[in-house]
Amino acid sequence: MTLLDISRYTLDLPDGTRLLDGVSLSVAAGETVGLVGESGSGKSLTARSVIGLQPRGATTTGSVRLDGREVLGAPVGDLLTLRRSSAGMVFQDPRAGINPVRTIGDHLTETLRLVERRSAADAEARAIELLRAVRLPRPEDHLRQYPHELSGGMLQRVMIAGALTSSPRLLICDEPTTALDVTTQAEIIAVLGEQRATRGMGMLFITHDLNLAASICGRVYVMNAGRIEEEGDARQVFRDPQAPYTRRLVAATPTIAVAQPAAAGTAADATTDVAADAAPAPHPPVDTAPHVDLSPPVDLMLDVRSLSKTYRMHGKPPVHAVVDATIEIARGGALAVVGESGSGKSTLARMIVGLEAADAGDILVDGAARTGVPRSRAERLAHSRSVQMVFQDPYLSLDPRIPAGRAIEDALRLHSTLSTRDARTRVLDLLEQVGLGERHAPARPRTLSGGQRQRVAIARALAIEPDVLVMDEATSALDVSVQAQVLDLVARIRRERGLTVLFISHDLAVVRRVCEQTVVMRNGEIVERGATAALLEQPQHPYTRLLLDSVPRPDWDLDALAAIDRTEGIPA
Repeated sequence: MTLLDISRYTLDLPDGTRLLDGVSLSVAAGETVGLVGESGSGKSLTARSVIGLQPRGATTTGSVRLDGREVLGAPVGDLLTLRRSSAGMVFQDPRAGINPVRTIGDHLTETLRLVERRSAADAEARAIELLRAVRLPRPEDHLRQYPHELSGGMLQRVMIAGALTSSPRLLICDEPTTALDVTTQAEIIAVLGEQRATRGMGMLFITHDLNLAASICGRVYVMNAGRIEEEGDARQVFRDPQAPYTRRLVAATPTIAVAQPAAAGTAADATTDVAADAAPAPHPPVDTAPHVDLSPPVDLMLDVRSLSKTYRMHGKPPVHAVVDATIEIARGGALAVVGESGSGKSTLARMIVGLEAADAGDILVDGAARTGVPRSRAERLAHSRSVQMVFQDPYLSLDPRIPAGRAIEDALRLHSTLSTRDARTRVLDLLEQVGLGERHAPARPRTLSGGQRQRVAIARALAIEPDVLVMDEATSALDVSVQAQVLDLVARIRRERGLTVLFISHDLAVVRRVCEQTVVMRNGEIVERGATAALLEQPQHPYTRLLLDSVPRPDWDLDALAAIDRTEGIPA
C-alpha cells in the first residue's frame, strides 16, 4: 500500500521564485526511500510539504497524498490530524528541535497528555517504553534531565522516540545522522531500521551521504534545483548513475576504500564506495592529501605535550576529558583526530585554540607558548591570529543578527588594516571560494541552510589567514560536492601558504583525503596513531577497527550491525 504519493508537485514563492518543479515520488508501507541532493536542492522543503509546512504565501500545484488524504489545501484541523496519526518527523538538529528549558520527560509526555488525554503516570510509562525502544540506557533517569545534559546521539534518540509517540505510519527523517560520529550513526540507523520493521512503517530518509543512502534505502530519488534528476534502485543508481548530476555527486563522494593513483586535491579524483560497491582493491592505498614530509618533524608548527583536562562537577565523579595527549604537526602538515562523541576531540581542540585552560601539559604554536587562556585584548588578538577554529555546529557559530558578509568583514577589519572597500572585495572573494556568492553577503544566518552557514563560518576563519586552522567537524553539515569544494580550498591554501591543519572529524573518508597523519581518541586517551592510509588500511587497536566497521557501505547488514557489542574486546 502506498503511504505517500507526491505527483507533479510544484511550489512557487510569492515573488515568483520556483523552489519545487514537478516533483513526483512515492513511499510504500515497510519501505525505506532515500531523497538525496545538495543543500538547497529542495529535499527538506519536499519533506516538510508532506506534513503541510510550506512557506507562508507559497503557491502550490500538483498533489501530495498522505495515507490516502490530500495535504495541499487541507484545513488546519485535518493537517493536525495527519501530523498526530499518519506522519512523524525527525529533524536534523535535535538541539534546535527540543526546548532547552524543559526536561526530556516534558518533551515526550506533552503530546500523550494533551492529545491522547493520558494521565501523567500513563504518559510517563509510555515515554519510558519509547526511550527503551530506541535503546536509550536508564530511561527513567533521563526523563528528569535537560537537553544540555545529553550527547548528540542520545538527543537524536529522544527525537526519534518523540516522533514515534503517535505510532505514525510514515516516518520522515531529515538528515538525522549528519552530525553524529560513525558508531553513533550506526546505532541510530539500526534503531530506525528496527522500528520500521517492527511497526511496518514507511520511511522517507533525507541525506547527502550517498553511501548511507545506498546502504539502508531500497529506492532513491536524486534532487537538484527543485527537480527529480534520477530515481531507481538505490545501489543501481549509485553504481551506474545515468544523470550527469548524479555522476558528479558520486565522483565527489570521499571514501576510505583503496583508490587508484590520481592527482592530489581534486574532487573528481575520488573513488566512492557506492561506485566501487565496496570491493577491495589489490594495490596499496594512495594518500590524496597534499604531501608534507613529517619525518623527522624538525619544524613543528603545533607541538602539544602531555596535555590533560579533567572536569569536576558537584556530586558527580570527575570526567577525564583529555588524558596525557601528545600531538605534533609539522609546518604545513595536517593531522586528523578521530573518535566518538565524548572521546575528548573537541576539548583538545578548545584547549589549543585557547577557549579552555589545560590542567597540565604544554601547547606551543610556532614555538610560542599558548598553554594558558589569553587574558588581555592583545593576547587574545595574537592568539586568534595564530590559531583559528571552525566550530562543529553551524546553527551556533554565527551571530543571528549579523549578515554573513558583515561577519566576515568584521574579522578582516579586526585583524588587518584594509579599507572598507578592499575588505568588502575580499569578503566577496572568500564567499566565492567556499561556494557562495554576492547574493549571500546580505543574508542573515536564519535565511541560510545549515551547509551555507558552515561555509560562511569557514570563510570567516580563513579571512585572518591563521598559521593553524582547527576544524572541529567543520564539513559534517556539508553535502558532498560543497564538501569537496571546501576540502579543495583548504588543500590549495595549504600548498600556497603552508597552512597547518588540525582536523577533527568522525568522517574517516574525509580524513583519508585531507590528512597525512591520524590519531584515534577514546575516553580522553590517544589509543592509536600513525600515517592515515596505513592506519585505515591496517588498524591495530580494536576500537579503530570498530570505527571502520561502522562506516556505512552498500553491503551493510543492519541486523548484524544492531547485534554488535560496542564494548566487548575494547580496552577501557
